[in-house]
Amino acid sequence: MKIILTNVFVNDQDRALKFYTEVLGFVKKSDVSAGDYRWLTVVSPDDQSGTELLLEPNSNPVAQAYQEGIREQGISAASFGVEDIHAEYERLKERGVKFTMEPTEVVDQVTIAVFDDTCGNLIQIQTMQK
Repeated sequence: MKIILTNVFVNDQDRALKFYTEVLGFVKKSDVSAGDYRWLTVVSPDDQSGTELLLEPNSNPVAQAYQEGIREQGISAASFGVEDIHAEYERLKERGVKFTMEPTEVVDQVTIAVFDDTCGNLIQIQTMQK
């Protein structure tokens, strides 16, 4: 068994697609409309057959409450692995990304940073030293 799809709720799919592709560097995988609904996923450019991230609209009141609640508590909606967190932090800052936490070693050999995805979420990036 393997994870093939996960999601983050977003308050604007078009803005999310632009941020996740143009700023973060993911690649659009699926963009299918079905009436008022839109199935929109992105993947890592390094593994385009890998796990998809669904940019899911938060139009459901329960999804809105969840998204707002975890953000208010400072909880990240997703975590992405990066090879060099300091280099990625600088690259994203240069692209205007707003960080709520600079790279910080949280446990031995694990460094994280947290940023605002402009669509209602805090997102964590992390590097695990080997």
